[in-house]
Formats: sequence, C-alpha cells, structure tokens
Amino acid sequence: MIIADTSVWIEFLKGRDPVSGQLRVLLEGRQVLAVECVFGELLQGAKTAREQEVIEAYWRHLPRADGQGIWIEAGKFSGERNLHSKGIGLIDCVLMVTSLRTGARLWTLDKKLRECMIRVQRS
Repeated sequence: MIIADTSVWIEFLKGRDPVSGQLRVLLEGRQVLAVECVFGELLQGAKTAREQEVIEAYWRHLPRADGQGIWIEAGKFSGERNLHSKGIGLIDCVLMVTSLRTGARLWTLDKKLRECMIRVQRS
C-alpha cells in the first residue's frame, strides 16, 4: 500500500505523467490508502463542482487509514523531533505517522518531506 500526498494527487488529477500513470495503476490495483487531511486539502483547492465530485468519489471508494488520535500522535511526533523548525508541518507529520502506523509507503513530491521521512525510517 502507498499513501499519496497532496502533491501526487494534484499531478494525477491534472493528468501529468509520469505521476498520473503511476498513480492510476496503483489505484486500479487498490494499492492506495486514503488519508482524510489529503482529501480535505484537495477539496479546498477544487475549482469546480465537477472537480469536487471527482475528489469525493475517490474518497468514498478508496480504503482509508484509521485516523483515530492521529493529530495528537502527529503533534507529539513532530515535537519530539523538532520537525516544525525544519519546515515540516502538522499535515506532513500526520502523513508520516500514518505511514509508520500502517506500514504503507509515503509517496510525496515534496523533497523536504521525502528526506525527512527517509531519516525517520532509518532511526
């Protein structure tokens, strides 16, 4: 399973390859785990009712990560590692903690987040 962050979803929704094609294959194989804050960000940026419908359809049909207590856990995770001072926000921490909780790989186009996740996995 993978968790696609907002940057990946944006590329997919805009049809930009290679990300779009790669995510399509993962979606067809039911290998994408939906995280609520990512879909919230996508809906925040939806420009039309049609875009909103497409995003909500993916949300309804994808397997979801359990978000119970995730915000508190992410806040602690961030504080313990001083991630806010490194430019890693709380939503990024939610994605990192969700990845660690579920064993799903985090797919991001954000270089800072990707490097931080690699460091955390090594420690």
